[in-house]
Amino acid sequence: MSGKVFVAEYVLPGHPDKLCDAIADALVEEAGCRERRALCGVEVAVHRASVFVTGRIACRNAETIDVTPIVRSVFGGAGYNSTWYPNPSALKVATDLCLGPLHEGEAEFRRFADDQSIVTGYAVHLPGTNFLPLEHWLASRLSRRLERLRSERPDLLLGPDGKSIVICEEDGNSVRLKAFSASLQQALEGPVVELHRAVLELLREELQAAADAIPGFDSRVPDEVKVNGAGNFAVGGPEGDNGLAGKKLVVDAYGPRVPIGGGALSGKDFYKADRAGAILARRLAKAVAATAARECTATLAIMPGQDRFSVVSLVNEEGRRLDASRWMRLFDLSLAGAGDRYTCASPLVDGARYGHFTDAARPWEQLGFDPRGASVTDT
Repeated sequence: MSGKVFVAEYVLPGHPDKLCDAIADALVEEAGCRERRALCGVEVAVHRASVFVTGRIACRNAETIDVTPIVRSVFGGAGYNSTWYPNPSALKVATDLCLGPLHEGEAEFRRFADDQSIVTGYAVHLPGTNFLPLEHWLASRLSRRLERLRSERPDLLLGPDGKSIVICEEDGNSVRLKAFSASLQQALEGPVVELHRAVLELLREELQAAADAIPGFDSRVPDEVKVNGAGNFAVGGPEGDNGLAGKKLVVDAYGPRVPIGGGALSGKDFYKADRAGAILARRLAKAVAATAARECTATLAIMPGQDRFSVVSLVNEEGRRLDASRWMRLFDLSLAGAGDRYTCASPLVDGARYGHFTDAARPWEQLGFDPRGASVTDT
């Protein structure tokens, strides 16, 4: 097979950048549950046992938000403990947050954009992957299995950090996994050979599941499979590298197949243009790809002071522009609609760790009709 090649990567919840995203979103969720139109713009950095949280949180009783237990809960949930450094109980949490109530009239003003944003939504007609690019869906699915390996196989002595990369090749109606690499944090005394065998076994299982869900997918395990190809990976997490919120935007979105536009989602409330716009653009693209095209890229834009997004373009797999007016009537593209509907509607830490669009059960991924039974017709 010699055709188009697509690549994607994913990281585990213990990765330092994902720790930052999850902490930022845990704070967004806390504020939104106190007041629906809470304003949140939070940034997080980690290094070794130090965590630095900055930004603004404005909501009822914002001054009483206890940041340190939230940070420690995120680290613990990712798998850090007395065995895997840093122990959540020993974290040094420093903050420089503006905490307080919304200013007078600010809650009503939340329906207007306080910034500009150009965002991209993307979908392909693959119901089995939740209309995501196959390589992105496969990378996310394999990474979840790799994370579960830590609890399913304690004898492997795996830690919380890790990442994977997939290389897929598409030729006509056939597609296969061409190469796969997994880097998994493992104690020095951990069984290296057994880890390689365990990864190969879960790879076989997941590729068969992919073949059952995706027409034309070849379930064979590729010849090129690397597990900790650079050698032992015992020192990881924020001890091995520093972390920063918003650095894994391609992982959060669709892989590198399309330019994603916009900015970070984690750390921003659902009235913020970057987060609201990314979700609305995805919904629009998904609706088109589910019913009217093999592929759709939706580009939305908003300017400061506007209360809703405009559709810049809807483009199909041939690069042809589609009639946007037909689709705009299906969805509320206002900031207020996104914020009111999605604030506290889904666990944000889970979304920060695994991506906003990989779970079909998330509220913004539900279109109001069953796309699995939809047929593709040109618009």
